[in-house]
Amino acid sequence: MNKKINTLYFSATGTTEKIVTGIAEKIAENYGGKNAVSNIDFTLPEARKKTFSFDKDTIVVAGIPVYAGRVPNLLLKFLNTISGNGATAVAVVLYGNRDYDDALIEFKDILDTNGFNVIAGGAFIGEHSFSTTLGANRPDEQDMAAMADFAAKIIDKTKSPGESSSVVVKGNKPYREYYRPKDQNGNPVNILKVTPKTNSDCIDCKLCSEVCPMGSIDSDDVSKITGICIKCCACVKKCPVGAKYFDDENYLRHKHELEVGYTGTRREPEYFV
Repeated sequence: MNKKINTLYFSATGTTEKIVTGIAEKIAENYGGKNAVSNIDFTLPEARKKTFSFDKDTIVVAGIPVYAGRVPNLLLKFLNTISGNGATAVAVVLYGNRDYDDALIEFKDILDTNGFNVIAGGAFIGEHSFSTTLGANRPDEQDMAAMADFAAKIIDKTKSPGESSSVVVKGNKPYREYYRPKDQNGNPVNILKVTPKTNSDCIDCKLCSEVCPMGSIDSDDVSKITGICIKCCACVKKCPVGAKYFDDENYLRHKHELEVGYTGTRREPEYFV
């Protein structure tokens, strides 16, 4: 096989990256490691200013996190600048143990529209961005075993006469609305404008500013949020002293409900080839 192997992913806390790069590396290993994997990480703003184009001699393992059951809307503009030009693609979404709803079918449709031939799709579980208990420490060993099985099925398909056939994945059309949190009375609430706070433990290391995928944390004063917050919680989870936190009532209620409602049941990866 002479095809190039690429990853293409958004991964604020590293969970999507782990699955996507794992799949790509397994595909490369199957061909004697002769096909080096080229990684494109578009998590940070500078990467999304670039234009990416592929060709029919490339396999692209593309991955995004699920936000409210859908493709994150703030990634749509960038995703629609990518040109597939007949490249083979694997669509991967990663969610925090609640549900991936219509994110996978939406992501596949985006890739299809942009000229990719999507031959496989998978939904995997990672630690929820809001929590350290919901999907804790995932993807774990079982998830990585499922990832390896998925990769093996992709390899088998690429070797078969029907390797170019487009995959059918689970999901609805039209897509469901974005999942919305509710208040104590069951009324939908909007937490889009909620931003993290900074406590006095901050050592001004600037790491939070460096890892923010929206470039929204002021590097001169990291307590200031100058742009959009997507609640990826990279700043919270990567802060070495635990100085970043959320205190919004609706956000915390939503976090609590997710943890109470979905921590007790282990969701398993689903994939389609």
